[in-house]
Amino acid sequence: MDIMTPRQTDILALARTQGRVVVEDLAARFNVTPQTIRKDLNELCDRRLLQRVHGGAVAGSGVENLGYEARRLIAQDEKRAIGRRAAELVPDSSSLFINIGTTTEEVARALQGRSGLVVITNNINVANLLRPEPHIEVIVAGGVVRRSDGGIVGEAAIDFFNQFMADFAVIGASAIDESGALLDFDYREVRVSQAIMANARHVILVADRGKLERTAPVRIGHISQVHTFVTDVLPSDRLARICRESGVRVEELFPDRAAEPDPQD
Repeated sequence: MDIMTPRQTDILALARTQGRVVVEDLAARFNVTPQTIRKDLNELCDRRLLQRVHGGAVAGSGVENLGYEARRLIAQDEKRAIGRRAAELVPDSSSLFINIGTTTEEVARALQGRSGLVVITNNINVANLLRPEPHIEVIVAGGVVRRSDGGIVGEAAIDFFNQFMADFAVIGASAIDESGALLDFDYREVRVSQAIMANARHVILVADRGKLERTAPVRIGHISQVHTFVTDVLPSDRLARICRESGVRVEELFPDRAAEPDPQD
């Protein structure tokens, strides 16, 4: 296919604006069958313009992340639920690291109103969410601030985290491979995340099922380095087995969704 149809052009534009497109929504928007939309998405994915995920597709590739605002629109309800559950795992009067990510921001949002916390972060958005809280102390890493997402990266940020030993670390990842590898796009961010994991007593990974449907080029570490994995659903039997064998506690919030079909032409 050398030329995209007008509908496919519109689908691609929507995906780049919103971050993710959903089969049923597109079928209603263009007044065609879901099967027709799945064919469009598969053709766009074959051309590497989109990446197929459960129920639809995302704009992006395995070498470049989506824009931050677009990522905020993806799986919003799932991220909020994951954020609330992860926050429940952190008791008052404890210290925790929170790294860069839209899901980790939802954890910070769920921590509002809590008491006696010391939050150490390289995420400007997390700092802004928790700064007004009278009973939470916020400590922010120094380093280079990325304009794209407010993340602080670089050698100074690594040295900063190596000064602490926190009770908890709340981390996100851009992708999770079925082998258990935790992946991201920016090697500078990965090195900061590695320092965070190395200096926490209990590591909580927060990620929705969409992270299992993506890939990224830089390795953060392995899921066996995590103590608790909070997700909406874990559809991969292989990854679930790795978690069991590694002693990783999996908090699966909507396990019934694992059986939901996603037929593709």
